[in-house]
Amino acid sequence: MAQAAASAPLPLNSYQKLVIFLLAITQFTVVLDFMIMSPMGDILMKSMDLSTSQFGIAVSAYAFSAGISGLFTAGFADRFDRKKLLLFFYVGFTIGTFCCGLAPNYPLLVVARIITGLFGGVISAIAMAIVTDIFAMQQRGRVMGFLQMGFGASQVLGIPIGLYIATHWGWHQAFIWIAVMAAVIVVVIFIKLQPVADHLLVQQKHSALQHLWRTFAKRKYRIGFLTTALLSVGGFMMMPFGSAFAINNLKVTELQLPLLFMVTGVCALVVMPFIGSLSDRVDKFKIFTIASLWMMAMALIYTNLGPSPLLLVMFLNVMMMSGVMSRIAPATALVTAIPGPDDRGAFMSINSSLQQVAGGIAAAVGGLIVVQPTKYSPLQNYNVLGFIMVAMGLANIYMVYRVKKIVSKANVPKVEDVPVVEGI
Repeated sequence: MAQAAASAPLPLNSYQKLVIFLLAITQFTVVLDFMIMSPMGDILMKSMDLSTSQFGIAVSAYAFSAGISGLFTAGFADRFDRKKLLLFFYVGFTIGTFCCGLAPNYPLLVVARIITGLFGGVISAIAMAIVTDIFAMQQRGRVMGFLQMGFGASQVLGIPIGLYIATHWGWHQAFIWIAVMAAVIVVVIFIKLQPVADHLLVQQKHSALQHLWRTFAKRKYRIGFLTTALLSVGGFMMMPFGSAFAINNLKVTELQLPLLFMVTGVCALVVMPFIGSLSDRVDKFKIFTIASLWMMAMALIYTNLGPSPLLLVMFLNVMMMSGVMSRIAPATALVTAIPGPDDRGAFMSINSSLQQVAGGIAAAVGGLIVVQPTKYSPLQNYNVLGFIMVAMGLANIYMVYRVKKIVSKANVPKVEDVPVVEGI
């Protein structure tokens, strides 16, 4: 029965497609705000005279504050209309990004990143809760694939434009540009998104603190939390120093860097929807395992490169990121199937929180592992991060297998019993 359902994905109605679009453009700005720190890493480190450890702290400041915010939000995440929560935190994210664009020095930039993380780090969890409320399990692989296109779109359009702005008008203006886009999206969400409040009908009568504890106390939930946290470790270690590695080790020029990110982004736009759709037809764990093994092999090759032709760097970067991105849709679809409707918001908030905290620790540790003696010298020990990605990849495969077992034992509702919002 399950196999039959997997081979015939449910169609998406018009309102569901609208929701996907709204959540995708929201994710685009949030991902871009975080991702742009990596390509601007070389610019920031040189303009502010930062060490790799200081830059790692600037990156992890967002992640740590996002993690703290997620824990505080988890207790009451299921007590409000998810549209209102999304608007509240997205407005805060927009203000925080404006603050980043106004920061005159390193300490105030770190403060601005903390403010942005407090709000931005919860948005993904709210989006995942909305997805789980509105879309059936047989649709979520495709939905996750389209949402993750925000990652690819940020690289195809956002990062090259942001790098161009940062190179010609300064890195402050890149954040201002993102904040202006986010302000427009706030208005669109307010007008177009319907209330998402069906979960309030089944909400149990517990205090926010009790709800937080009861959610975290469930063993199967903790397995999901640990799985998501481990998924982010290797990437968070490598990503902040990607541009500095490309420029100082691989000898990619600053003018070529936007092209490198754009090519990788185009790949993401192609890969993510395909993998998302495929994960609705094929066993999600198998897809995740194949993608993880591919990612580990490519990471070992890429992190051990020396000065290389641009085409080779592009090819290997695309191959590595294809593996990284192909893990996301099947893993996320499985993890989001764990919680019940009354715990969904709390689960997603805690899940996102622990992911951000793990990522923050990874970025800070990465800044301690990677060393750059001078502003223009090659990064040292970057290949160590490749070996760490392999170790984390093996652990991820084991944890996702455990999640698969939990989901397979759960009572999956019949298709006709899954509530679907009618089109408008």
